[in-house]
Order: sequence, then C-alpha cells, then structure tokens
Amino acid sequence: MSDLRDPAPYDALLLLSFGGPEGPDDVVPFLANVTRGRGIPEERLKEVGKHYFLFGGVSPINAQNRALLDSLRKDFTEHGLELPVYWGNRNWAPYLTDTLREMITDGHRRIAVLATSAYASYSGCRQYRENLAESLSVLEAEGLPVPRVDKLRHYFNHPGFVRPMVDGVLASLADLPEDVRAGAHLAFTTHSIPTSAADTSGPAETHGDGGSYVAEHLDVARLITEAVREETGVEHPWQLVYQSRSGAPHIPWLEPDICDHLETLHGEGVPAVVMAPIGFVSDHMEVLYDLDTEATAKAAELGLPVRRSATVGADPRFAAAVRELLLERAAAEQDRPVAPCALGALGPSHDLCPAGCCPARALKPAAAGADSPF
Repeated sequence: MSDLRDPAPYDALLLLSFGGPEGPDDVVPFLANVTRGRGIPEERLKEVGKHYFLFGGVSPINAQNRALLDSLRKDFTEHGLELPVYWGNRNWAPYLTDTLREMITDGHRRIAVLATSAYASYSGCRQYRENLAESLSVLEAEGLPVPRVDKLRHYFNHPGFVRPMVDGVLASLADLPEDVRAGAHLAFTTHSIPTSAADTSGPAETHGDGGSYVAEHLDVARLITEAVREETGVEHPWQLVYQSRSGAPHIPWLEPDICDHLETLHGEGVPAVVMAPIGFVSDHMEVLYDLDTEATAKAAELGLPVRRSATVGADPRFAAAVRELLLERAAAEQDRPVAPCALGALGPSHDLCPAGCCPARALKPAAAGADSPF
C-alpha cells in the first residue's frame, strides 16, 4: 500500500481512547465518569481506585496516547500525508465532545476515527460508537455542523500490530534464565468480559460461544506462537487467559484468570511463563497493576519465573499500520481497488459495523455503523 497517499475524503484523524486520571484528585471523578448511571457511592469508587493511588493517582494511558500521537504525526509527515491528528477520550480530558467541537471549528467535516481497542466487543467497539453519537448529538444541539465520522476497522490481525508483540515475546523469552527458557509457557492475556458480552461480540453471524472477541484473540495468539516457533525453533505451549475482571461474582465472566492460571501451571511443573498482554494497545493501568504488580507477586509467591512482554504502544510499525488502515479506508470510499492487509485465518474485519454487531443491553444510537443516525 506504499503507493497510496490520498486520504480523501478524510480531512482529519481522531485518536479515540478511554482516558485516565493524571493525579490523585482526578481518580474518583474519573471513576465516576466511567461508572456514570450505575449509582456507585463515592466510598466504593475510592476502594476501586486504590490501584491508581498506588501509582500516585496517575494512569499511564494518557502519556501513552501522547506518545502515539507523536508517532502518528511523525509517520504521516515522513510519508507525505498531510492530515491533522487529534485526540479525544471517553472518560477524561481531553473529552471527546470538546475535541470534536475543536475539529468542527477547525473546519473538518469528514473524520476517520482510530479507537485504542483492537478487537470486537461492546466495550471495545460499540460503546465507543455510542459515545461518538452522543457527542455529535450535543454538538448538533449547539447548532454546529455535524461531521461524518468513520471508525477504522479492527486491527487485531494487522502485521503492524502483531509484529511488535512477537518481538516483545521474543525479548521476554530471551530475558528468562537459559535453563527454563525452552520450557516456558506463553500466557496470552486480555480483559475479561461477561460471557454474554463475548458470545454476542462481532456481527450476528459470529455470535455463539465466545463470539468474535475470543476468536480474534485466539487467532492473534496462534500468529504470535507460530512466529516465535519460526524464529527460535521452539514450539511453546500457550493459552488465552483473562485479567481485570470487575463484575459481580454471580455473573459469569471469561476465565481462567491469569493468577489462577499461574497457580495451575506451577502445579503442573511448568518452569517459567511469559505473560503477553495481546488485548491491550498500551501499558495502561490494567497492565501495570494486574500483570506487573498482582500477577508478578503471585508468581514470586509460587517461585515461578515470569516475564511480561511489551504492548505495542507507540511503536513506529503500529503508527505505519494506522496510516495504512486510513489510506485503505480512503481508497474504499473512493471506490478504488484496495487489498486490506491482514494476517491469520480470519481476514480483514468489516469497514462498517452491521446492525446487530456487539449489541448493547439497552439500545442507544451509535455512530459509524450501518444503523447509525450520523
């Protein structure tokens, strides 16, 4: 796709992320934003926020997004792509509505959106689309011209996302003591979600046991494992496991949890483990606490050597992948032939989320979809 340079009809790119607190005073208000409408008391929010307080009340996600912004802008400039890049969050400053208002004021009317979530699920896709629709409704009520927004497709199997994770696993394996390296297991981790949400993730035809959410993660885990085997000559056992569960105990969520998995592996005599957070774009709080703190402490308690591989973050290869995704979508909008870039068995994801994709329990308008009001 290196010959593609024309981003039309798009006149701007929006990096859309979750957001996070940047100091102790931000933690409870941030969590109130995340849990709005659930009636959770402030004392409970303080308890939930203890992970943030351990790190000075600062989530690493905002710094990660600033680094990604810099990487995107650098890549665009180096490849002659004259397209401004903006950043907006769902739950903390810079808020999505404010960023979209700025983009409209700057004259932008056709906006491509990259969400910092690579996989299909309600919380990883449709909820972002609902937030876009909500913000656009606010701006429409203010009398502003509403731009068209198009969310770029899921990129879980794009080589610019997969290859940095392969290198991260290889580096973690190399960092293990030599006597346990060959027998190390790979624990591919992602955010646990309710099984009901997993089963209905992705287009309706993929609904079923685990839905698109589990299938996509399994495909990426296989890709990484195969790449590691090709480069090291060792076929490491692996499993997809979960972390960061936050729901009520009586509601089934995806399992096993990473800490439980470490106990199981230790009981089976496994000599070492590499934890690979393939479900996360950057080292935000779930990675920093649930893996680097909690799971690492569990491994130390067991006497089990572990390493945690790097997330993609602001890797230049990921920035290049975003450029390719943007130009690929632009070519499709121009009715020009384009071959979407994807690895693995599942192929490229859809450009436009179909009706019934990752449905919500309560129906809300969602932008950038086949059933979108915008």
